[in-house]
Amino acid sequence: MRLVGAEGEQIGIKPTREALQMAIDLNMDLVNVAPAAKPPVCRIMDYGKFRYEQQKKEKEARKNQKTVDLKEVWFRANIEEHDYQVKFRNVVKFLGEGDKVKASVRFRGREITHASIGQRILDRLSKEVADLCVVERHPKLEGRSMIMILAPKTNN
Repeated sequence: MRLVGAEGEQIGIKPTREALQMAIDLNMDLVNVAPAAKPPVCRIMDYGKFRYEQQKKEKEARKNQKTVDLKEVWFRANIEEHDYQVKFRNVVKFLGEGDKVKASVRFRGREITHASIGQRILDRLSKEVADLCVVERHPKLEGRSMIMILAPKTNN
């Protein structure tokens, strides 16, 4: 097997027993890091310390990641302009914070017969926030609500 030392230096190709004895002499572990390689690659290391470092890195990565929430904004079919603007500002704020937005138009009573009004409201919203987000799910009527989902654009 190919052997790598505790400091990362190449020791060379050694028999398994000799590599294991070298690890025991250094009071460390012999870890098979690439079993599929020809010949297999083993490394002399303190495995407990290695696992501890890995867990610390994973914990730090989990702490730094952002969870994406789904915020919901309700519109009505006969919404006034000022009310629309207030809800529009909320959508912009949520998208700016990196959250997805579920924009819904709720129909009451006989308003459901004029679903095209709700479609126009959601289309207007999607056009006005087109530079901030992508439409993940286009407006679709589900029961008495028309629902559209907006996701923030990723900064790649």
